[in-house]
Amino acid sequence: PVLYEMERQGIGLNVQELKIQGEELARDLADLEKQIHEASGEKFNVASPKQLGDILFAKLNLPVGKKTKSGYSTASEVLEKLAIDYPICALVLKYRELAKLKSTYVDALPLLVNKQTNKIHTHFRQAATLTGRLSSVNPNLQNIPIRTERGRRVRRAFIPEEGKVFISADYSQIELRILAHITEDKGLIRAFNEGLDIHSATAAEIFSLPLIEVTPELRRRAKAVNFGIAYGQGAYGLAESLGISRNESSGIIKRYFERFEGVRAYMTETVERAKKTGFTETIFGRRRYIEELKSSNPALRAFGERAAINAPIQGTASDLVKMAMIQIHQEIDLPMLLQVHDELLFECEEAEAEDQSREIQAVMENVAKLCVPLKVNLAIGKNWDEAHA
Repeated sequence: PVLYEMERQGIGLNVQELKIQGEELARDLADLEKQIHEASGEKFNVASPKQLGDILFAKLNLPVGKKTKSGYSTASEVLEKLAIDYPICALVLKYRELAKLKSTYVDALPLLVNKQTNKIHTHFRQAATLTGRLSSVNPNLQNIPIRTERGRRVRRAFIPEEGKVFISADYSQIELRILAHITEDKGLIRAFNEGLDIHSATAAEIFSLPLIEVTPELRRRAKAVNFGIAYGQGAYGLAESLGISRNESSGIIKRYFERFEGVRAYMTETVERAKKTGFTETIFGRRRYIEELKSSNPALRAFGERAAINAPIQGTASDLVKMAMIQIHQEIDLPMLLQVHDELLFECEEAEAEDQSREIQAVMENVAKLCVPLKVNLAIGKNWDEAHA
């Protein structure tokens, strides 16, 4: 009944806001296209990978990353590396970002508004992901951009009913908290129980510094390590994400495991157990079978090992969110509109928002007893972007 009610409820959309954004994007895209043409010395179809490849690599002689059967590769990862030294590539990446925003969201979403309810009604699927996370389709409202300022603006168009507001309740670092619980690592448990910033605390440990001396750059590196380790990332992946050498990334990972021995033990033991049993489990006993661990293909086996490490963490996070959704549905008379991984979005009367926020927070933070506290960030707003601040 929880998902049925969410789908039936739907969410309001400010079509006029998206119309304004669409006009702005059209102007910005035209300006970017002009800059790209000037930088290349001729007009061409920026959206055509073949024409773009010919311009960048045949005419401008940029270093060729890789070539496919259809011509030069202009994939994002190729252009991102080139953009450091060649501004035209940065312009193309920006063009693609805005073009996708316009076509996939700004232009498309108004066409999906139900004429009877004047709302958008997504469909949630329970069995579409291997980790147990919900997925959203027709349209996918879990994929509304958030990482860029222009992307976040799309969320401004999602609005509550007249006289009401949105409440966003978002689990803070839930997967790292679950990692601490599952691994029983003393360092992680101490950091969370003392309310420390986990990324700064990790940086202090692996770079042997007092917490007060951790710089933003060192925190950024530690953050990449924290999330990378949870997904079974190795030295190569960390080097790519941080833009550092493999030697440097190997050293960082080595120091991490020296400081957080419980994490290393968990990874080794979990992979070995999964190889014997063929599956991993969340802390609530939900299994994920991992056939890749039996493969004769080294790349597939490596994928299976990463999945074995991550599945109990991400799967437990999914279980906790679903448990909270059920309990809120049963105990609090409040429309739940969306679930976006670790975030739940609600709609309520403006005068009741503060009280109902506290009720939601109490349920979510106490849905299960871990050896570290669960923490929920709350925000209230007149649109989804404002409520996500």
